[in-house]
Amino acid sequence: MNIKFSFKSIAIFVLICSSFSVSAQDKTLVGKITTFDSIPLIGVNIEVKSTGRTVQTDTLGRFQLFCNPEDKLKIEADGFFSKKVKIEENIRMILVNLNLKKGENNIKQAERYVNVGYGHVSSKDLLYAVSSANQNDIDFTKYDSVLDAIQGQFPGVTVENGAVVIRGTSTFYGSQGNAALVVIDGAITNSRDLANMSPHDVGSIDVMKDGSSSVYGSRGANGVVIITSKKGRN
Repeated sequence: MNIKFSFKSIAIFVLICSSFSVSAQDKTLVGKITTFDSIPLIGVNIEVKSTGRTVQTDTLGRFQLFCNPEDKLKIEADGFFSKKVKIEENIRMILVNLNLKKGENNIKQAERYVNVGYGHVSSKDLLYAVSSANQNDIDFTKYDSVLDAIQGQFPGVTVENGAVVIRGTSTFYGSQGNAALVVIDGAITNSRDLANMSPHDVGSIDVMKDGSSSVYGSRGANGVVIITSKKGRN
């Protein structure tokens, strides 16, 4: 009787310790999923590798989940390139940008994920107003500079006096020139930094014009060139 009781007690103790061990491994991770660096995506699936649990982003592109201190996430949305993210122990928040795939059908699929909380721009018009090129489709290293790559890959986009000019984009500040706003890895910068960047470092280039650039306010009046480096995509 005492032996049976001892084994039973040990079994219960082991189960309790295991439960505490699993709980101790869980951490809360929050994040946001966007496209073109600033446009929130709704209903994107985020899967936790260790548990197989899946959550979706809310109307602001945000999510919250439980994972191990070191884990991996798989992020998927129709019409966008999927992305895998490695979570390190000290990470508690992540920002992930998904790149739009080319093609009419992909744009139609992607439209349902886009949350346009900026003025009166429809999600369809927004996606059509953005042109993209990434390292999966284009060999940027064949160009002498990033400016050459932009001019060579995007019709209607020219480089004048070292600045990117997007034709057909209205401007509120004609006296201040027609240069597009430049954003590299989420940071607003200038054409000089763009000229100094090596084509070998480019992961993707997005050009925003028309109403789509309104997400950057008056600074995007002349359109926006968004560069994501290979380092920024990892």
